Amino acid sequence: MSRTVDPHAHVSAPVQAAYSYCEAVTGQQARNFAYGIRLLPTDKRQAMSALYAFSRRVDDIGDGALAADAKKQRLEDTRALLGRIAEGAVEEDDTDPVAVALADAARRFPIPLDGLDELIDGVLMDVRGETYETWDDLKAYCRCVAGAIGRLSLGVFGTQPGAPGTERAAEYADTLGLALQLTNILRDVREDAGNGRTYLPADDLAKFGCAAGFHTPVPPAGSDFAGLVHFEVRRARALFAEGYRLLPMLDRRSGACVAAMAGIYRRLLDRIERDPEAVLRGRVSLPGREKAYVAVRGLSGLDTRTVSRQTARRRA
Repeated sequence: MSRTVDPHAHVSAPVQAAYSYCEAVTGQQARNFAYGIRLLPTDKRQAMSALYAFSRRVDDIGDGALAADAKKQRLEDTRALLGRIAEGAVEEDDTDPVAVALADAARRFPIPLDGLDELIDGVLMDVRGETYETWDDLKAYCRCVAGAIGRLSLGVFGTQPGAPGTERAAEYADTLGLALQLTNILRDVREDAGNGRTYLPADDLAKFGCAAGFHTPVPPAGSDFAGLVHFEVRRARALFAEGYRLLPMLDRRSGACVAAMAGIYRRLLDRIERDPEAVLRGRVSLPGREKAYVAVRGLSGLDTRTVSRQTARRRA
């Protein structure tokens, strides 16, 4: 992928202030994400922070306390702002720091901003209270709210010149986004139930006797809750395995960022698999030292080398 302008070009004071605001938002509200992007060079880290801050705004509208009609209007207003950004109509002195930062990032990198349109579509699905009968139904939602973020991020990362298979890079980035989102869904089943939301496919819930939902710290009576969790964990692991094929296509620091973020979520999956009912008792998380270890592992390139060897064996 080629960039639109030199990413190392001078950043004016208003744009730098806008990026600083976005980085503060990211550091405060997305600690797992922040562990990964801190491994990036400044220009890519700033662009990723701008993407996160805009995405956070969209998510906050969907999760907020406004009435559904008001949420829909706010989301459409945000879509209109995105249109202005895409058209290059946001000036450096605009009063919205997120818009200023994202507009600058889009000038520096070939970011497919229509992915943020997809995110808005996904959050509108939440506002409408949609539920999902099958995995294919849920996958369509996940592609909007997470797969699109993977493709947006790839616009910032770029791919290594001459790396084999780059024509599938966007597909792998999308799949990795699905893996992260399914992990989030597993982790947040109790919290989502409290907010009146059910994401896991109805087919799966019925299969494991969990159609009653997750409103208490214990599984539904007579259910095979552990079986449900292990089933979804296996699905997420398969998505991670496919999405990790992106790593050898990235430069060292972009690969480290992706490996760190994905590695944190894979370890969350490990914890959920060991104690499925933990997700009903509270939010499963990793201690800071373990996240730091995952970040160092990503920077070492170990995951990238492992994937490269596996890919080479498949081609042999």
